[in-house]
Amino acid sequence: MSYADVEMKIIQWAEARKIIPNSTPDTQLLKAMSELGELADATIKKDREGIVDGVGDVMVCLINYCALQDINLVTCMEQAYAEIKHRKGTLMPNGVFVKES
Repeated sequence: MSYADVEMKIIQWAEARKIIPNSTPDTQLLKAMSELGELADATIKKDREGIVDGVGDVMVCLINYCALQDINLVTCMEQAYAEIKHRKGTLMPNGVFVKES
């Protein structure tokens, strides 16, 4: 199944459960933050199943957030990529990204 197919199924699921009409961008953003915390917890515990579940849950919230804002998540990713694609540098072992001049 393509990303677009999954995204549409999630939106349809959210609409059928009245999440889209009865939620707000704020509540979906807060839910995404909560799910991100669960993802962080699964990462710390090295719980692969929890990580996969957490990433999916965060994405569902972001798709709902975007639907409520009438924006396309892929468009957001394309815009972000357009901003970073020419950046040069290296991520150091300590987690600091050093930009090339």
